[in-house]
Amino acid sequence: MAATKRKLAAVNVNQTNGDGHAAKRRAASRLESTQAFTVNPNLNSDVLDAPNATRASPDGEINPDLVPQAETHRAGSESPLSDAPAIDEPPKKKGRSKKIANAAKDVHEAEAVVSAVVDAAESKTALPKQGRGKKVKQEDDDVELADIPAKPAATKKAKKSEEQDLAERDPEAEGDEEAPDEEEVKEALSRPPPVNSDYLPLPWKGRLGYACLNTYLRNSNPPVFSSRTCRIQSILEHRHPLQDPSQPEHPSKNKPDRSKPADVELGMRYVEALCIANVKDVAKMCRWNDRYNIKFFRLSSEMFPFASHPEYGYKLAPFASEALAEAGKVIAELGHRVTTHPGQFTQLGSPRKPVIDNAIRDLEYHDELLTLLKLPEQMNKDAVMILHMGGIFDGKAQTLARFRENYVKLPQSIKNRLVLENDDMGWSVHDLLPICEELNIPMVLDFHHHNIVFNSDEIREGTKDVMDLYPRIAATWTRKGIKQKMHYSEPTPPAITPRQRRKHSPRVATLPPCAPDMDLMIEAKDKEQAVFELMRIFKLPGFDTFNDVLPYTRSDDNKAALAGMNKKKKKADDLEPELIADDEVGMGGPEGRVYWPPTMEEWLRPKKREVKKKEPLEKKSKEQIKKEAEEAYRQREAIKAEEAADDAESDVDATPATKKAKAAMRKKERADKAKAFAKAEADEAKKLAKEAANDQKAQVKGKKAKVKKEETAVPTPSASDESVVEEPELHDDDDDDMPLTPALKRNATGGRKTSGRKAKAKNVSYAEHEEAEMEA
Repeated sequence: MAATKRKLAAVNVNQTNGDGHAAKRRAASRLESTQAFTVNPNLNSDVLDAPNATRASPDGEINPDLVPQAETHRAGSESPLSDAPAIDEPPKKKGRSKKIANAAKDVHEAEAVVSAVVDAAESKTALPKQGRGKKVKQEDDDVELADIPAKPAATKKAKKSEEQDLAERDPEAEGDEEAPDEEEVKEALSRPPPVNSDYLPLPWKGRLGYACLNTYLRNSNPPVFSSRTCRIQSILEHRHPLQDPSQPEHPSKNKPDRSKPADVELGMRYVEALCIANVKDVAKMCRWNDRYNIKFFRLSSEMFPFASHPEYGYKLAPFASEALAEAGKVIAELGHRVTTHPGQFTQLGSPRKPVIDNAIRDLEYHDELLTLLKLPEQMNKDAVMILHMGGIFDGKAQTLARFRENYVKLPQSIKNRLVLENDDMGWSVHDLLPICEELNIPMVLDFHHHNIVFNSDEIREGTKDVMDLYPRIAATWTRKGIKQKMHYSEPTPPAITPRQRRKHSPRVATLPPCAPDMDLMIEAKDKEQAVFELMRIFKLPGFDTFNDVLPYTRSDDNKAALAGMNKKKKKADDLEPELIADDEVGMGGPEGRVYWPPTMEEWLRPKKREVKKKEPLEKKSKEQIKKEAEEAYRQREAIKAEEAADDAESDVDATPATKKAKAAMRKKERADKAKAFAKAEADEAKKLAKEAANDQKAQVKGKKAKVKKEETAVPTPSASDESVVEEPELHDDDDDDMPLTPALKRNATGGRKTSGRKAKAKNVSYAEHEEAEMEA
């Protein structure tokens, strides 16, 4: 099953502490204590990236290469934490086999499917006959059967139950996607070709944006992203104090001590640390976007994990008020637009009260998030919340009636921000535009969704016919004084069926026919790289601000510098690595190397050391092996025969005992000779290696080494000093007993030891020679 929205733990601030009193809220001054927790996922395995942040949009398919597997829970449980172990219970052993984990996952999925079918039967769900696929939607503990139109009964296989059909057609399900059947492919290929407009909004004056996650910053060190979350077990463990509360958390040296009593306050503080880290990175991401002329950004709904949960939810004020205000200040200074997109489980048309309650709480959470940014008036108006109508229950008319009823009950602040978007499951532009006009709700046109779900009686697939509805769609925005926005994405090239076409392409190839000053959200897997691709294709403003990344090399990262600082200096003149300032980490460096070509995402990561496998030995045939063995045997026998002949010739008259004793002596003598020869060779090799090392050292320092003063230093004679000793004279034939020092030997032989007779020197006194000459 797909990971549910914010299905990662938070704590219940309404729970009682150890003495039975309700836990009190903390003031902003308590935020300093959150710094004790490590929020870097490279250092703390408990910190994860939320699933929705890595998708192209909340209703897009999960990318299994990027999304960590989220925990599942029993579909019929009261809350996602109901199946979690008790606080005082020791943690479960890690490393369960993959087979057991997959079996448990299958059980959870089967229970969720059965629950969905029961709910559908109770609510008398009416499924339309046209379209493709079904989907099980789950909001925490509530499972809803969305009206994602089913296949005609004639094309279903008889042996497949309804539950199996639902599970197989769940587009959010993890794992490999089942290939469509032949009938589905034939029907998809028989549809009329799309009719697209040839209009391009050039010259472009609008704002391009992407959703939630920056792939380049996410791969920085430390990573920059705003969707940090954690597992349920991590929250429960962090209710216990650290082994040393005065030191930062460490996964092995300083972790929570489960022998100490649990405190809900500590668990909440752990969650707050993740929240504050997420908010701080929003400002960094906006500065990065502004540098490369991206002025539109969707905030991740996972910035505050589990904030809207019915039991474990929490308010953002006051602990996050200051951090959000700082982020809003940066956004306002740069003039950027920010929006949010609650997940597909936030539905106001459901017949079930728990789903409606969850949806209202989720909208309140998003509204509080945007309000605490404290943006200027118009920017605050433009900070909208995009919502899908959701599942279809008892028909579209009944679903719309329930939506009207629940919309009226919403607070005015939520009504001011709420906008509706057509989806790729059941609600077309023609379905939503009338109710948007009726309730004064702006409508977001999603081109990708429109090409999958549309009213074929009134409009054709493609971008041309939908342009006739532009004036009505734009009017829903201007009536409320909000800047209009649209969504654009493209299906993957090999997609054929509607189910396959739901998947977003990593990048887009063109611009849709929209106003040239439109705020256009690009929903693609490659996030900011998809925006860069459009900039390069059409030479949009900002295309000259970035360059290609260098493969496996980051000039704006401190990873290499930190590694160099940890290494010992090889030379005294080695320069100390320079660290990049925190504000410049991940910003692309002076050359703006932040763009990676399509399919070259691996360039963002350091290249792993490749271990070359040894080439397998050449396989020999059995005949060749047998032939070589026979040859080796003949050689051994020939050597034995030769030795025996030598022994027989030398000991013709010897007795058998004498022959045996002499043979043993010869054998020992040969062994000793071989041993001595091997030792001599080893000594010679060691000697040569030592000489080579000395020669290399002498070349580095210079060919002529200086003689130590206390050993061989002799002053130069002068006319005014009669006691000066003459510099030693080197002789070859002298028998004097004074040997040369090693330094003098090197000087005398050009830095190498002499191999012949030892050269000797003799000290001569100038004074003695002068007296002898005078007497003569």
